[in-house]
Amino acid sequence: MLDPAEAELIQGDEDPATRSEIAHTTAGALVHGGREGADDPDLVQRLVQLVDTEGLDEIAALWSRSPHTTLPGTLWRLYLLREWVRRDPDTVASRYRLGLQRAEVSGAVAGVADPPGPQEVKDLVDKVLSGLFDGDLAVALERAAAFLRVLATGSALHADWIQEDDDDLAFRVTRRAGALLTTAEELEEAAELYRAEKLD
Repeated sequence: MLDPAEAELIQGDEDPATRSEIAHTTAGALVHGGREGADDPDLVQRLVQLVDTEGLDEIAALWSRSPHTTLPGTLWRLYLLREWVRRDPDTVASRYRLGLQRAEVSGAVAGVADPPGPQEVKDLVDKVLSGLFDGDLAVALERAAAFLRVLATGSALHADWIQEDDDDLAFRVTRRAGALLTTAEELEEAAELYRAEKLD
């Protein structure tokens, strides 16, 4: 048994309500600051400095426990996509090209004939996560979702080269494709919620 003095020294997890409030506040500041802050360059600069000084990794960690139906949960998914594109651009580009050969993407995704490529998605997500995005967030989410659908197709096709159906690698590659598709669906749902002003 610990004595009371020792028990006091053990640090617990941060308060979930406080963590959630901070996650929502930072997510709202980044998204709304970019759109509404165009007339307030000081606000935009403070948001950029917040990301620079605290680090996007630290801020994004606050969003990681938020559901996909919330603004911080949506930004967490964009952050993960950005990190994958940044850290493994060759794999992403390869899977994207493979997916484009077979992906059935709607004729017009967010106003364009083709889904965005890896660099366009990275640039778009960078703007959203830095507080500099001034476009329609719902359109950005739909574009990211279209990109993920192409990647999911490419990842599933990439699994075809594995000969054995019970190969552990085949399972992991196929499961990853499923996760990409799930994330695409979550971003599409978030876009709908945003349009309905219900993505808080």
